[in-house]
Amino acid sequence: MNIKTLPAPDSELDHHYWMRHALSLAEQAQASGEVPIGAVVVVNNQSIGEGWNQSVMCHDPTAHAEIIALRQAGRHQKNYRLVNATLYVTLEPCMMCVGAIMHSRIRGLVYGAPDPKKGGVAFLTRMMNIQVKRIDIKTDVLSQTCSRMLVDFFQQRRREQKAQVLKK
Repeated sequence: MNIKTLPAPDSELDHHYWMRHALSLAEQAQASGEVPIGAVVVVNNQSIGEGWNQSVMCHDPTAHAEIIALRQAGRHQKNYRLVNATLYVTLEPCMMCVGAIMHSRIRGLVYGAPDPKKGGVAFLTRMMNIQVKRIDIKTDVLSQTCSRMLVDFFQQRRREQKAQVLKK
């Protein structure tokens, strides 16, 4: 893991900085043929955990970017409770990841693109009228860039699948 640090904490500039870093991690996922989602856990403007989707590569349905980043951050802190941390992720976390985020006692969640189909944050508040307590949530940080990466990825994947069908 490359440790990155940025001087002034908790500004809009920081959110963009760390989301761009998460986007660079998403590019690693895409280069591996994974859905391009990246996540970074930050404490005191220092990266303590990073991850990108690795479910296909690891044959592991739990190998989401958020889970990998949280595991790494927990090892770094020698504690699963990440009470002073903020998680930056390029896509709204799913229900599994929201559960892990809540269990980690993370202080902040910042995500880029909303996920109307599988997003766990919006689902909990909308369908079950549950507030994700003690977590400061900021949405839509660089959302167009995050969304565009995902749209481009799935369009390319569909073109490749179509080309393979035509070959046969």
